[in-house]
Amino acid sequence: MFWADRIAGEIVERFGKTKPIIIRDEKTPSGRVHVGSMRGVAIHGVIHEALDEEGVSNVFKYEFNDMDPMDGFPEYLPEEFRQYMGKPLRAIPSPEPGFDNFAEYFAEEFKIVIAKAGFTPEFYNASDLYFSGKMDEVIRMALNHAAEIRKIYREVSGSVKADDWYPLAVICEHCGNVGTTKVYAWDGEMVSYRCEPAMVKWAQGCGHEGKISPFGGNAKFPFKVDWPAKWKVVGVMVEGGGKDHSTKGGTRDVAAHIANEVFACETPFNIPYEFLLVGGKKMSSSKGRGSSAREISELVPSKIFRLALIGKDFSQQFNFDPEGDTIPVLYDLYDKLALGYRETKDDDYARLFEFIHPERKLPPEDVFLPRFSQIAFLTQMPHLKIEEEAARLKGAPLTDADMQELSERAEYAQYWIQQCAPEKFVFTLQQTLPDAAKDLSHAQRQALKVVYNFIENADGMPSGEDIQQKLHSIKEEMSIQPSELFSALYLAFLGKTYGPKVGWFLSVLDKNFVLKRLEEASN
Repeated sequence: MFWADRIAGEIVERFGKTKPIIIRDEKTPSGRVHVGSMRGVAIHGVIHEALDEEGVSNVFKYEFNDMDPMDGFPEYLPEEFRQYMGKPLRAIPSPEPGFDNFAEYFAEEFKIVIAKAGFTPEFYNASDLYFSGKMDEVIRMALNHAAEIRKIYREVSGSVKADDWYPLAVICEHCGNVGTTKVYAWDGEMVSYRCEPAMVKWAQGCGHEGKISPFGGNAKFPFKVDWPAKWKVVGVMVEGGGKDHSTKGGTRDVAAHIANEVFACETPFNIPYEFLLVGGKKMSSSKGRGSSAREISELVPSKIFRLALIGKDFSQQFNFDPEGDTIPVLYDLYDKLALGYRETKDDDYARLFEFIHPERKLPPEDVFLPRFSQIAFLTQMPHLKIEEEAARLKGAPLTDADMQELSERAEYAQYWIQQCAPEKFVFTLQQTLPDAAKDLSHAQRQALKVVYNFIENADGMPSGEDIQQKLHSIKEEMSIQPSELFSALYLAFLGKTYGPKVGWFLSVLDKNFVLKRLEEASN
């Protein structure tokens, strides 16, 4: 059973179908959101879709935590933004005009990515809960049970808090910081606090000391208390998180105890998922360009993006390397899934194929799917008409659906080649014999003469399959190593020792051009 269907079934088994199931995920928009955050969106999103398909009433809510302080400085921001370190993200101006604040600016960018991937959560901000007063009850409960929360921290995670530590940070009335304040007393209506100058390394408090009501948006919880508080306030029934949160004594363990023992609410159904990495790294929003959700999503269409996000079980890690062969491999996998779907609709791979298409808009079953790596090569050959070459590969005229798929692949292939494709996928057909091809061995030159004779005597340009078969026979007849033969051909035409599948590569070139180049390289 496909993992999303399996999890959906477990959720229904736990909660039944008598009331809407509330699914929740969140992100702090502290900068460009790393594409890894899309794993959580996708996992919760496909479970939402699986429940919908089963007729189970459910809501997928997604929170942007705009109450968190700026606690890391994104290196792409102007230096002037350092003055806002420690302030709530919602209180920091937007880096660009047209947005109410810093949090909204980066949240809107992430919303575009979520929409492109075909997920449709109900968005809200953490400030909506705090400023509306919806968090007031749990704030009072947490302050009244501060000693119990300190005990949970100590016994569950080993974190020892001072006797005057309270699970709350207020917004300083003097400087506006929330990341530097310490609440040290609570009288039932007001909290006493200090804005500590040296409490954290990333921001400086102003030293102000005062008393303030913690309600109505004047304060926020630390994450380990904030999480269970929102489970109660929002009525969350399903919420997973990165597997690092679910270790014994970890964030979720602490949150679960606080939920049960302080807020008297049930712990949501957990989905401890593995990460989506970029180039093997798990990065934060404050790091540089190159791994943001927006940038990665622009490299591939929705169906391929979703395949990267949900193609593996939630418990398995996926490494998306845009500068490697991840994208061609994903396309090959997509083509394999499409072929399998035509043959059977009942296995897990068929179910995956359905899920990777937003709104289940599947392509026609007979649509032609040329290999992405071939299209990437063709887009770099300006003398070729890509539609004609695709029709040759198909062996029949292209349909409207074929043309649409081809156009999409060509567009994304060109963008990938321009932006980040590795050198092994970047080719330029050399207009003159490359210098590197002038030092071929005697055996290589003799082999190229045989290739020349084969193509010259053929009726028109031989097919890629015919050329490939001839090359294999040349290897046997002349006892030349495959690497020697293939590298000689690549050097003659591309100036490199590698390239696309050589038979197909030669077959799409002009016959006279090929013969002239082979003659030059073999003499």
